[in-house]
Amino acid sequence: MIDILFTAGNLLAMASWGLLIFLPRWRGVAQTVSTVAAPALLSVAYSALIGVWWSRSQGGFSSLDEVHALFQTRGALLAGWLHYLAFDLMIGGWIAQKSRLEGIPHFVVVPILILTFLFGPMGYLASLIVRAAWRIRLSRPGQKTEHWSFNRALTR
Repeated sequence: MIDILFTAGNLLAMASWGLLIFLPRWRGVAQTVSTVAAPALLSVAYSALIGVWWSRSQGGFSSLDEVHALFQTRGALLAGWLHYLAFDLMIGGWIAQKSRLEGIPHFVVVPILILTFLFGPMGYLASLIVRAAWRIRLSRPGQKTEHWSFNRALTR
């Protein structure tokens, strides 16, 4: 059962990331799936795993050794993995939405989404940097608004 949940969680996350990356024009569907539906399903599985495996786990959160001990059972380890998948997916959906609202072209956002999928906090940091650079670029005196509007039109 643990292996089936692992596979199902991975497939759900990959499908959700695929929507965000490859179908940006389906923004309502991609946003709903990546920030609500998929994380909710992953959360249900996570909650069930924690309910079953938490009492069987040793360890705690006071030291790295205790955290390591906490995830020694396969059920607790899978719960941690589903936690990772759910939260990185929600962050990815947030990055896609904020970038679209700020007019950042999707081809600029795709590498950030991939980075977020692989290394969550690094992707989040990259998104903050790109969004800040985009705002600075737009706020320069004499910046041609036509260029910005064209890029914005590409992301709709």
